[in-house]
Amino acid sequence: MNTKQLLRSLVLAQALSFVAAFAAQAAPEDYAFKIISNALHPGDGAIISVSLTDMRTNTPVTDAVIFTTRLDMAPEGMEGMTTPVEAVASDIPGQYQFKADLTMAGNWRFQIAAKVQGEAETVQGELILGVQK
Repeated sequence: MNTKQLLRSLVLAQALSFVAAFAAQAAPEDYAFKIISNALHPGDGAIISVSLTDMRTNTPVTDAVIFTTRLDMAPEGMEGMTTPVEAVASDIPGQYQFKADLTMAGNWRFQIAAKVQGEAETVQGELILGVQK
């Protein structure tokens, strides 16, 4: 094998390595948010618990940085009816908690976006909370 062929082989090997590494990287679809709170009722300071799971391994994601949340009543046709959401500490790995004033019963949409360590793309979720009287 001459120098030119060796150089081509090295470049090809490096390119294949890059493609394999890129293909092995997770996609945002490999993660899922899920509502943990079961009994939500109207009132001030309701705690909403959400888990984030790596679906490839079915393990909780413990180090996500939640940077966007929105809570509104879009499922009831009232997208403009929003309420502030405040992150609160959680002692459970992979579980993220939020406090919000749920002003009325009905279905609320909870939109959430997070950065997961080591992932280039943002993980997003849209969950429906059933708030009952």
